Amino acid sequence: MLLLLALAACAGTAAPQAGARRAIDVAAEQYVRLALEIDTHEEGYVDAYFGPREWRDQARANPRSIYELQRFSWRIEDEVNSVLQDRDDDTRRRAFAMREALRSARFRLDMIGHDFPWAGLGTEAEFLFALKDLPYYEFPHYEPILASIDAMLPGEGPLNERVEAFRARYVISPDRLQAVMERAIGECRARTRAHLLLPENESFRMEFVTGKSWSAYNWYQGNNQSLIQVNTDIPLTIDRALALACHEGYPGHHVQGIYNERNYRERGWPEYSVAPLYHPSAPLNEGGGNFGVEMAFPGDERLAFERDTLYPLAGLDPAGARAYHDLQQALNELQSARLMIAAGYLRDGLFAAQFRNPNARELAIEQTMNYLLVSRARAEQLIAFTDHYRSYVVNYVAGEVLIRDYVNRVAGDEEGARWAAFERIMSEPTLPRDLQP
Repeated sequence: MLLLLALAACAGTAAPQAGARRAIDVAAEQYVRLALEIDTHEEGYVDAYFGPREWRDQARANPRSIYELQRFSWRIEDEVNSVLQDRDDDTRRRAFAMREALRSARFRLDMIGHDFPWAGLGTEAEFLFALKDLPYYEFPHYEPILASIDAMLPGEGPLNERVEAFRARYVISPDRLQAVMERAIGECRARTRAHLLLPENESFRMEFVTGKSWSAYNWYQGNNQSLIQVNTDIPLTIDRALALACHEGYPGHHVQGIYNERNYRERGWPEYSVAPLYHPSAPLNEGGGNFGVEMAFPGDERLAFERDTLYPLAGLDPAGARAYHDLQQALNELQSARLMIAAGYLRDGLFAAQFRNPNARELAIEQTMNYLLVSRARAEQLIAFTDHYRSYVVNYVAGEVLIRDYVNRVAGDEEGARWAAFERIMSEPTLPRDLQP
């Protein structure tokens, strides 16, 4: 009798869970179709897609209006809400993640439809990327850092010009760039594969391009393949080789794409077949890409590899590696100033025309030169990125802080535990708030 009661209880639990799984799978397919139709209203909204071709063909053939898509998103959310309290952990976490993805999609539709096109940086970060409590610092916060960099590079002239002159000594010549980048990516790949199980057929193609607002881009192609494009408009310095190789490749965007495709094909989770650019996973992707360098090259291992391997390949004097590394460490502490600059620019420069400050762009360029210590050409490129992608800039800074703090908190200094924590972010339904204490 006890056995029969136990079996009956198990059967009673399994049936609702199976129903919840079916419900979330149906909602996930509808969400994918929603994202594909949004892409017909904003080209580039979908950054990667490797689901059924007919879904994309149908979206392009019969796209609904923005208003109809907004209503559709509410109907999907009703389905998702019905399984938020399911006992199955995967189903429940998928539901919470999908609810935030739907809210992000709906807000983006508002922006595309000009119902709410000029939100501030914080509002966009919250509704598009599920990010709260951005790591803002007022400009005076950076004065001690600037003073320390000034002491590193004494001399005449503006500090950003002195920094640029010093950095110019470490530029990779165009005829050596291919070899340096391939060696950097190869090392990032080897170190990542030592800790993560990657498919045997995974690989990438690399191209050098110009005329872009970004410094590099990974176009995940599906079937564990990527196209990595590197923008050569701005001369590439030796530190950027590993930074881009890890961020765009291993363990960054290429590996993230592999894990997304694995969740779709092996676990049968349709929502992972599409990667919208504006999505709550963006801070995890960009933050994971940035933090990936520290994962692959902990401690002084980055300096050692650059000095002993990349410097000779680039034809640079390894004797200057330590000084340049120390400068880069100090410059990294200035990166969060991008948030304050972007917040002011979005408020004053990209606002509705009747309220726009005509000097906002020039002010943002000057602030970028003065607080990020870059050339005018590089500052203009960074502001052009904000012109095009608006609040997306928050994902690099806030996402890196989130992931670094999470990995340090749950894994400490143990290498295996750190990689396991890093992998969980890619392999499980995860929202930015899930990484907070």
